[in-house]
Amino acid sequence: MSESSLQREVRLLYDGRSKRAKRFRYALIAFDIGSILYFVAAAALPQTLALHIVNLVLGILILLDFAARLWIAPDRLKLLRRIETLADLLVLVSLLVAPLITDNVAFLRILRGLRLLHSYRLMHDLRRDSDFFRAHEEKVLAAVNLFVFLFVATSLAFALFFDTHTGVEAYVDALYFTVATLTTTGFGDITLHSTGGKLFSVVVMVVGVALFVQLVRAMFQPSKVKYTCKTCGLNRHDPDAVHCKHCGEVLKIPTPGYSE
Repeated sequence: MSESSLQREVRLLYDGRSKRAKRFRYALIAFDIGSILYFVAAAALPQTLALHIVNLVLGILILLDFAARLWIAPDRLKLLRRIETLADLLVLVSLLVAPLITDNVAFLRILRGLRLLHSYRLMHDLRRDSDFFRAHEEKVLAAVNLFVFLFVATSLAFALFFDTHTGVEAYVDALYFTVATLTTTGFGDITLHSTGGKLFSVVVMVVGVALFVQLVRAMFQPSKVKYTCKTCGLNRHDPDAVHCKHCGEVLKIPTPGYSE
């Protein structure tokens, strides 16, 4: 089915290479970063009328962006199966639907915290438009993995195990507990005594340590370049590699000033 002129214009904004399209995508990136930081900060704030209005406006903007991406997607089913898309749907429910049928603040905070998973689509947009991101992709990905896990775990701890009525103080306690557990520092001043809390602590330790080690390795190991070996398919090589370490095939990795 042929696309309409409006659909084509929207597609060019999201996927085009013009200056207008790039400015539009940078504005979307700024909005995504701002909304993620907002949901992290708002988790500790009391539910006031002003906050409800902000949530409603953000929900409408996120819905418009979601609807536009779905409208122009060549494979809509594939888009709907992505984890960041499912997370956005749950965030939309928490912003536009759930407040009408429930006043369970802890439940809503958990759902809105899933906006952090949108970071992975944000990286896809940065990969396309930012040379700096492409040059440091492994480090940024490792940092984002740790950041997302840290604040998702903090939101869960805050909603399930801490007194949410104390607001910012309880959220800081949840963040402090998560960081201390993740790094296995174990000061012992804030602990979870229930069976569920202990199991939650185990998950935070196991997953958190693995992500922290991944970040340290990405920071200090020599960077690899993306180049697919035509013989074995290995797609990560040292910047000055002449032969593929896996199969020995001669490589011709493009570098500044290189031409075939």
